[in-house]
Amino acid sequence: MTDTDTQAVIQVCDLVTHYGPRLILEGISLDVAEGEIMVIMGGSGSGKSTLLRHMMALEVPTSGSVRLIGLDVGSADIRQMIELRKSIGVAFQGGALFSSMTVGENIMLPLFEHTDLDRQTMEIMVRMKLELVDLAGFEDLMPAELSGGMTKRVAFARAVIMDPKLLFCDEPSAGLDPVVASALDDLILRLREAMNMTVVVVTHELESVFKVADRVTVLDKGEILFIGTVDELRGHESERIQNMLNRQAEDHVVDADEYLSRLTGEDSGLAREGTP
Repeated sequence: MTDTDTQAVIQVCDLVTHYGPRLILEGISLDVAEGEIMVIMGGSGSGKSTLLRHMMALEVPTSGSVRLIGLDVGSADIRQMIELRKSIGVAFQGGALFSSMTVGENIMLPLFEHTDLDRQTMEIMVRMKLELVDLAGFEDLMPAELSGGMTKRVAFARAVIMDPKLLFCDEPSAGLDPVVASALDDLILRLREAMNMTVVVVTHELESVFKVADRVTVLDKGEILFIGTVDELRGHESERIQNMLNRQAEDHVVDADEYLSRLTGEDSGLAREGTP
């Protein structure tokens, strides 16, 4: 948590989410301070991607609230949400570039959607952002002509073309070799410094966590297991956290009664629907 609410640009309070009957997030509360890089990590199925979508105002929770830059997204009207989204940048995991558009057109797309700028001004802004991500002169290439690392950089350029206050990154290093991934981590740090943004990163790459994070949130089975600095994370006594940091598999103890109830369908409620 931050020291005062006035410093928090992202506030998640008692967030509960279900997908059908399945509980995904249970009572999640956290704040992200202005200018902070918060990394969210956890095992597969821990709820980190669901939490990210809530923080991007893309999903409606079962209960609880999310406030972005002071706006409660659950009670905001359409006009307020349109204005809010102009202050949010998203770098998607696979880049999500349109294959039929050039690099420059991909980056320019948010400007077409949200501004009345003339074409020449937009082209200048595109070139400025390409300079920022070390891809100057690449605006006329097609996405198919880019390497994986270059695709991620173009995605970052598009994410920050509107000079957002918040930048969300979903697995930015996924599928990249260690050298390219490290360069992308450097880019995240440089963008934060150059544009004074608040950044939320979902990743399972420990090297990236240790390099970019101001604080880390660790999720486990839909609950917060840890929030703190990287040094606090390294020294945490939790066996689950240490297993995660050391890439050590956990031993799973099978409860015989629970196992039998799953096989017979009692755990899912199937046996209570009139099945003999």
